[in-house]
Amino acid sequence: MARSRSRPAASGKRAGGATAAGSAAAGRGPSGAAAGPVAGDYPIDTGTATLERDPYDDDGWILKVNGVPSSHVDLADPLRLDFEYMRWMAALATARFPPEHDGGASRLRVLHLGGGACSMARWAAATYPEARQVVVELDGRLAELVRGWFDLPRAPLLRLRAGEAGQVLRSLTDGTRDLLIRDVFAGDKTPADLTTLGFTRQAARVLADDGLYVVNCGDTPKLETARREAATIGTVFEHTAIVADPAMLKGRRYGNMVIAGSNAPIPAGPAMLRELLGGAVPAQHWDNARVRSFAGTAAVIEDAPPVQPA
Repeated sequence: MARSRSRPAASGKRAGGATAAGSAAAGRGPSGAAAGPVAGDYPIDTGTATLERDPYDDDGWILKVNGVPSSHVDLADPLRLDFEYMRWMAALATARFPPEHDGGASRLRVLHLGGGACSMARWAAATYPEARQVVVELDGRLAELVRGWFDLPRAPLLRLRAGEAGQVLRSLTDGTRDLLIRDVFAGDKTPADLTTLGFTRQAARVLADDGLYVVNCGDTPKLETARREAATIGTVFEHTAIVADPAMLKGRRYGNMVIAGSNAPIPAGPAMLRELLGGAVPAQHWDNARVRSFAGTAAVIEDAPPVQPA
């Protein structure tokens, strides 16, 4: 699913004309570790990662995975989120967890399911300097490249964990996370097993009582997936919210919708609403009642039956 960006998307031309082999060599220091971003194609565990310069920003980089735009990183400004849906996630997070409250015993505990270029993790590290974050990325080789390219904070501030999101989630202790962000895509779709009722219950289990679950839902103009995801999240969590642009909410285009769930009220004060309206792609916020009306009679996404032994 193509992500909405603040400015025109980069073209397919790679800055600097680096080849895959040239990129792999030029992007490594004497020890073999990556030494900053170099444009080019890189083999990864799940296919090919393509790193391109942002033609509109000397400090910007665009990561594509198997040809699909995955992330944008501004090396000079981790607070800049070029994909609109990430800004909407950030708005929900800061409304629930004001940055001035970060630190000491109240430091934010963040779990990212899906890493990409770690744009949201870089934003969270800059917004909540005392936060403790774990990024779960299925593709271990991609995670290695991203850490070398983008100078990510080190453990214990930020840990990269290679693994499958569902398996890792089930292994975590109850009530150990404040913010859980699901942004996992295989091609242009979230794997079905990461959208189910059982998976959502696992997310609720690992969250604190006032924890916030935020997902990036990509969908077609029919909005069938979004309605079912809203119904599923609404079954598990007492409070829900949706943020998306009006065209998406009206079913006029393909795009991304951010759906949130919590067992505590999800704040939506005037400052956050102004922030959502002020972006390059103005967004609307739907509260719990509106989300449940949107979900309507859509079927909850049930888990697939276990495979019976032959």
